[in-house]
Amino acid sequence: MIRWAYLLAAAFATTVAIEAASPTEQLHYNITWPSGLGLGEASLSFNTTPATQGKPARIAGELTIDASIPGFQVADRYTSRATTDFCSLRFDKKLRHGPRQSDEVLDFDQQHMTVSRQTLTPGHEPAPQGVDLGKSEMNAPACAKDALTYLAFLQNELVQGRLPTPQPVFFGAAYDVRVDFRGTEIIKVGDSSMDADRVNISLHGPASDLTFTAFFAHDASRTPVLFQVPLAMGTFSMELAKP
Repeated sequence: MIRWAYLLAAAFATTVAIEAASPTEQLHYNITWPSGLGLGEASLSFNTTPATQGKPARIAGELTIDASIPGFQVADRYTSRATTDFCSLRFDKKLRHGPRQSDEVLDFDQQHMTVSRQTLTPGHEPAPQGVDLGKSEMNAPACAKDALTYLAFLQNELVQGRLPTPQPVFFGAAYDVRVDFRGTEIIKVGDSSMDADRVNISLHGPASDLTFTAFFAHDASRTPVLFQVPLAMGTFSMELAKP
């Protein structure tokens, strides 16, 4: 796996956010090289289902990333389910980085404060006899969050005028995530200029140690409009397609 591609996917999946209170909403982003040339696209949607027939309400999220450089394709899909209190229930991660494929699922046991991580074969077929794809269990804090559920939680906190406290976020392994407010700036997104709050987001975990910048518009749902991710090849951008 190329390290920059993994970090780009991980950073994007840990920071893009939409308001979970909306029944359904979808955002589209353009991913660009440091030179400004297009690298690919990303799409994020959340759906909050109401409680029916004794079943509690749930938040379901999906993020897809389709990006490429010559000879290397990134096609990732992440899905999540959580309670309306932003406590994760399940997180599925399908990664396609060049010839390498990786599928895994995280199951959250909030009562016992554990997370079970299971590696799957592509397509979720049973593993060949005698092949151990890997299963592990991790300790978790109360109301543990996967990367997508953290998105909804982050934006909900911003709408309330707050920042999340530092906490672990599960994206396979656990990553320590810290959010810092850096003031308001006028930025350009597409052909539009707007006021946006600048937020630095730091991730520390077994596969990355990264700090990048996210800009949130001053609208009612605090829409994330721009992300800047510094990597070895330069600073990559992810910009809302239609602000």
